[in-house]
Amino acid sequence: MRHRVKGRKLGRSPAHRKALFRNQLASLVKEERIKTTLHKAKELRPIAEKVVTQGKRDTLHARRLVNRWLPERQLVKKVFEDIAPRFQERPGGYTRIIKLGPRRGDGAEMAVIEFVETGDGEVESDKKKGKK
Repeated sequence: MRHRVKGRKLGRSPAHRKALFRNQLASLVKEERIKTTLHKAKELRPIAEKVVTQGKRDTLHARRLVNRWLPERQLVKKVFEDIAPRFQERPGGYTRIIKLGPRRGDGAEMAVIEFVETGDGEVESDKKKGKK
């Protein structure tokens, strides 16, 4: 039984898993959209949400907590100066996962994980519909 067992192992050791998510989070902050497997995206989402929530606090302690997950100072700066201010009024749900279908090589379910609001303050779906 899997009672109260949280997270997927993804066929990796704990250190490898943490390194994987640190690298994926760094790519997500840098590019604001990454393509990965569905299960990795679902595991990355809570980490990304917590980092953005810390970015909204903008204290020294919050910066140190974010620094645990992001390896580069420029990315920490981007979280606090660019990404978090976009979500200041939003109570949560900063990322979105879009399913893409199976990968051709091994059939793994692929997905895109991205931030909900783009750099100009619009929600991505509004931009597609032509709304302002």
